[in-house]
Amino acid sequence: MTRTSRTWQLAAAASAAALVLAACGEDEPTTDGAGDEPTSEETSEPAGSADCSGIPKKDSDDTLTVGTILPQTGSLAFLGPPEFAGVELAVKEINEAGGVLGKNVELFQGDSGDDTTNIASQTYARLKGNDVDAMVGAASSAVSLLVIDEITGDGVIQVSPANTSDELSTYDDNCLYFRTAPPDVLQGRVLADLIAADGNSTLGIMALQDAYGTGLANNTEKFFTESGGQVVEKLVYDPKTPNFATEVSQIKAQDPDAIAVVAFDETKKIIPELVTQGIGPADKAIYFVDGNLADYSDEDIDKPGDQPAFPEGTLEGVKGTLPGAQASGDFRSRLTEVDPKLNEFAYSPESYDATVLIALAATSADSDVPADFQDDMIEVSEGGTKCTEVAECLDLLEQGEDIDYDGVSGPVEFLDNGDPGQAVVGIYQYAADNSYSFLAEREGAIS
Repeated sequence: MTRTSRTWQLAAAASAAALVLAACGEDEPTTDGAGDEPTSEETSEPAGSADCSGIPKKDSDDTLTVGTILPQTGSLAFLGPPEFAGVELAVKEINEAGGVLGKNVELFQGDSGDDTTNIASQTYARLKGNDVDAMVGAASSAVSLLVIDEITGDGVIQVSPANTSDELSTYDDNCLYFRTAPPDVLQGRVLADLIAADGNSTLGIMALQDAYGTGLANNTEKFFTESGGQVVEKLVYDPKTPNFATEVSQIKAQDPDAIAVVAFDETKKIIPELVTQGIGPADKAIYFVDGNLADYSDEDIDKPGDQPAFPEGTLEGVKGTLPGAQASGDFRSRLTEVDPKLNEFAYSPESYDATVLIALAATSADSDVPADFQDDMIEVSEGGTKCTEVAECLDLLEQGEDIDYDGVSGPVEFLDNGDPGQAVVGIYQYAADNSYSFLAEREGAIS
């Protein structure tokens, strides 16, 4: 039961539906090219036919139960706190608004680890015992690919706030998989356009070997080449590599103007090696992506004697892309009430919206059975009365209104294949203290 694959269209910059550049704060940022609007581009995938008959149907207990399978450990553990907080905040606000089906939504949190472990499967097995109706996660596309068959095969909805692999757009998922983050065809385009707009004509790519890494690398190569640039080296590496001297020397031999590092935690090994071989951020234009766009200013300093991941100034000038909306000030305040220690906010809007959409869909269908409300996931995200607040949306549904939820991550508007129809990719830049800040954003339509 593979749902319809889609033709992906990044709307032309000259049109009203263009990829939109938004300013940071009140002033137009100086971004050395980040402000240049992308040219129009279309990519296509073979069309399929939607078939959502025969969805596995689990029993009802009249209580909507949500589980999480998000990274507390592993290579994406830095993304865990904002994602967990986004889900917890959503459940809190849903229950304050009266819950779903006249009862509070129940929440059970769990660790996904990464794709080098079996933690995700163990977590799902545990949460399955809590009779979960929907799972929020995983963050890693590779981890989702490890557990999606089991989750959707049990008739459970899975909504990821951070999966970006294109492979998941056409995956045979029993019509039960959704995501609030855009596929990497969008991030690849924004990254490629950013690199080209910064004046780089040749590019080297280092990418980890998994569905996310190779997919994003391929999309970046495609769009950079189509813009007139040349990818002189695309190196796909094993993330378990103990050191990256050989890989970095291969990139160095091609002498690219810029280097895109599509990586997770192994970034902490790659960057020092780039510096050692004279092609680090002080020598080349370096670009990160969502997998390694983290605050490294005090990272790894947990006790006296610890050192930060990089010496001060190492990442100054490095730019990166991150799918998803920038968390607003009000939303950040609400998140820190849930987790006062929170200092990363990546994918928190998408995690919040994933949870809210599950609750709205179950309310719309008047059922906690995923097979009953999977169609409503799409219906509540587009085409009805606009609403943005949880209480407002739930109230409209109780009145029998058809709603269109526009969330903190954007309008979402799920397509038939469970991907968002509109999404944002942010552009960020590192300062001398190895922390990053927002420069601009691009909004893309996926149709």
